[in-house]
Amino acid sequence: MKLWHCEGARSLRAVWALEELGLDYELVMLPFPPRIFQRDYLEINPLGTIPFFVDGDVEMTESCAIPHYLATRPGNEHLAVPPEHPAYGDMLNWTYHADATLTFPQTIVLRYTVLEPTPEKKPVADDYAKWFIARLRRLDAHLENNDYLVDGRFTIADICVGYALYFGKTLQLNERYKPQTAAYLERLTSREAFIRAAAAGVAQEAVPDAH
Repeated sequence: MKLWHCEGARSLRAVWALEELGLDYELVMLPFPPRIFQRDYLEINPLGTIPFFVDGDVEMTESCAIPHYLATRPGNEHLAVPPEHPAYGDMLNWTYHADATLTFPQTIVLRYTVLEPTPEKKPVADDYAKWFIARLRRLDAHLENNDYLVDGRFTIADICVGYALYFGKTLQLNERYKPQTAAYLERLTSREAFIRAAAAGVAQEAVPDAH
């Protein structure tokens, strides 16, 4: 298995899942955003986005789908619940809620505060930051009485949602988190697999990789 990754980016979800599962993989570090700073990456992934993941003939680009895929491989099922489990629908919903509902507004904040910061775009970034915090309501309510999202234990849903909260922290939005949500993020980022995954992104230099 091979994963193209940028430090701190959504591809961290895939690295985290790989580390939780103890799988062997090759990590290729890229500068962010690679479509600008490493143009030959477009030959590998024409979208220019990360992650890009390869497992034999399988090629994937979605940061929440990759942990889901990995957790369905034989022997990896402990990171998910099976389709017949009563919480299967909840696991899927939280897993895809993470990117479609939570990470999307954060990307606008990133764009207009870090990548393209201009005074006229700051109000747009501020609006999307408020939007992101408002979209935490369902998660905040769930965490009032639960340590994890599904089945009372850690699953891919926590990886995907946990990254969204971690990304929010890098954007300095975490000061607005509810206490139970801040505690949840601390619980997740204290896991050894997360620590290894985060370190993997800084332990290597971003080097060209043709194919």
